[in-house]
Amino acid sequence: MYNKYRGQRNGQRFNARPSNTRRARPMRGQFCDISKFINKATPIADEVPYTSQHSFSDFCISEQIKQNISRSGYINPTPIQDQAIPELLSGRDLVGIANTGTGKTAAFLIPLIDKILKNRREQVLIMAPTRELAIQIDQEFRKFAFGLSIFSVCAVGGMPIFRQMSELRRSHNVVIGTPGRLKDLLERHVLRLDDVENVVLDEADRMLDMGFINDMRLLLGVLPRSRQTLFFSATLSHDIKNIINEFLQNPITVSVKTGDTAHSVDQDVVYVKSDTKIDLLHELLLKPECNKVLIFGRTKYGVEKLSSALSARGFKAESIHGNKNHTQRQRALSQFKDNRSQILVATDVAARGLDIPNVSHVINYELPATYEDYIHRIGRTGRAGKAGKALTFVEERGGR
Repeated sequence: MYNKYRGQRNGQRFNARPSNTRRARPMRGQFCDISKFINKATPIADEVPYTSQHSFSDFCISEQIKQNISRSGYINPTPIQDQAIPELLSGRDLVGIANTGTGKTAAFLIPLIDKILKNRREQVLIMAPTRELAIQIDQEFRKFAFGLSIFSVCAVGGMPIFRQMSELRRSHNVVIGTPGRLKDLLERHVLRLDDVENVVLDEADRMLDMGFINDMRLLLGVLPRSRQTLFFSATLSHDIKNIINEFLQNPITVSVKTGDTAHSVDQDVVYVKSDTKIDLLHELLLKPECNKVLIFGRTKYGVEKLSSALSARGFKAESIHGNKNHTQRQRALSQFKDNRSQILVATDVAARGLDIPNVSHVINYELPATYEDYIHRIGRTGRAGKAGKALTFVEERGGR
């Protein structure tokens, strides 16, 4: 039996699913099993805590990097860091399979920065599917490389390409970017890859989903055959395995994936009629526990319309979608991260890779296209050992 989400309306108890139950509309996308949206979180007390085999002080890395790790607030390595860093320090190719929010960015940045410190001629290329993730990786890099005179260039769409071209002509060891912009810079003969012996593909499954497979193959094909290749993905599809077999040499696989859904996320559905949908959302957002809410819509127009409607109702809401330029998107993310806004309404562009701390709720105001999209949406909450809540709105027939 499906769960019910109960609340109060005008002093009256209401049920998100009416007593004269009607069948929900068929879902758009590749799946229609609504029961997949219902799952009780594993109580934190019931979880068996991971015991690290190493501390950061155990790793054979520069003391300066260890100081930067400590300055960044890292205490004990996460499972992916604990298991991957020693292998990467030994120079192995690696396939990392992990859920979102597991600390994999630090897992590859720390050993690569140490490698550059040991040899200032080392060059690193990091590919990410979205500009937001690439920028986030660059920000993490700057924390770990603080005071080490190691420089990066962030090359993503939505930002002036001529500024990036200028930065690439200056001294740098690391280039972080999205496949499309990297290909553009390569074709302009500004990005040189013939001496890059370290490459990271982060969120590789997402890059394939977004149609970057040809760009990925082009960029990897230009790199020296003798290199260290790091490959991170949440899933291992047939296409992903083909890429691994083609471009990695005798890789070690580190898998810390704990399941299809975040075990720390309490998931439920909310049955609504289309004409009362925003009113129900309004009531949910008034609940004191909804202090930092990420709401997902399906279209750029719908997301902007919902954000404006919530702002008109007195909520501090921002929006992020493909029609916003880079500055606008970064401003909206910054407002939400810094708790200057309570609500961020987004298309799926924000579903992957972004590390937004302390998101209390994810609300799927509109259904995701696929179950995989759903997993990445709800992965924005329940991170870093904290519990989270995910609610999915399912429209009933009969709305007027």
